[in-house]
Amino acid sequence: MKKFLCILTCAVLALSLVCVAEQEVDAVSSASTASYFDGISGDELMDAINSYTGFYAVASVNSDGTPNIAYFIYAMVKLDDTYYLQLGLSPNQTTLNIDNGSSLMAMYGKTPEAYPYASVGARMYLQKVVDEETLLALSAFSPAGYTPLYYKVTKTVPMG
Repeated sequence: MKKFLCILTCAVLALSLVCVAEQEVDAVSSASTASYFDGISGDELMDAINSYTGFYAVASVNSDGTPNIAYFIYAMVKLDDTYYLQLGLSPNQTTLNIDNGSSLMAMYGKTPEAYPYASVGARMYLQKVVDEETLLALSAFSPAGYTPLYYKVTKTVPMG
């Protein structure tokens, strides 16, 4: 009887581990479910980003699944009522992650007015622009001799 209970307990534990291992976690949507800061979007966000003041970051995922966050200043352009981030990157870990197919998320925190830290801003879900016609139209926003990466802003939420 003791052997039977021991085998039964081992089987239940093994099955529970299999069930846990097969669950997939969506970290992007589950990471922040409440917003504690004010958000901005649209032309207001574009104007704030293009003022080149505030806090800028872009997050990607390393090939081993660990997070990578990079600080660099980017620009935003508007084409046919759609917003795009213009990313100028020298080869680094973020560009390696992009080449490996990583999704990107950008964060902008507006320069503080009343607090000692940013309390207004946005997190932007990004989708890489690969359409040649769209890239050609966006190239009109690039300085001569400069070829940035363009990402479509698919969703904007408050920064946190």
